[in-house]
Amino acid sequence: MTRLVGWVAGAAAAALVAAGAITYAVAEDGDSGTSTPGAESADAGFARDMAVHHQQAVEMSYIVRDRTKDEEVRRLAYDIAQTQANQRGMLLGWLDLWGLPKVSAESPMTWMGMGDMPAGKDGALMPGMATNSDLKKLQGLSGKQAEVFYLQLMTDHHKGGIHMAEGCVAKCTVGVEKRLAQGMVDAQQSEIQLMADMLKERGAQARS
Repeated sequence: MTRLVGWVAGAAAAALVAAGAITYAVAEDGDSGTSTPGAESADAGFARDMAVHHQQAVEMSYIVRDRTKDEEVRRLAYDIAQTQANQRGMLLGWLDLWGLPKVSAESPMTWMGMGDMPAGKDGALMPGMATNSDLKKLQGLSGKQAEVFYLQLMTDHHKGGIHMAEGCVAKCTVGVEKRLAQGMVDAQQSEIQLMADMLKERGAQARS
């Protein structure tokens, strides 16, 4: 397990280093003639929606760090929180750079052609997001139960995030944003496998 956690820590560190380079690269994309995305573009929609999606992952990760003393789960949660908080800052920073609002009147996922999906159930605004009831339950658990439920929630969360990131890879026009989205797909697929192994060690499995 130490080997797996070490991989996650290394991946998180690499992502944070890369994040700084990606932030500056947005300006380079603009200098090379790429037009500024519009408010209803896939680039803006992905940035807004993934910022919200990431914020919940950060919230869940800090909840579980307070609910367990297991160092492996706490390290994973810390790495996810740090990586996604950093990426969230980049996404919101790009919206500022483009002069676009961070909140839209459009329904979430409209940029993916999914704006007509049912309104978020119990606070779950997008695919993979935990409900308010899920978050309340996580806050009430401790030890192994908290670890298992967090890993299950985060597996679902990553699956939804991958779906969104793949949508950006297909639809976004800003090269650096597409590259970040592809990086999210690769990293979160690896973390899903890691979490499957961690669940198995705890006699559990993903919910779906």
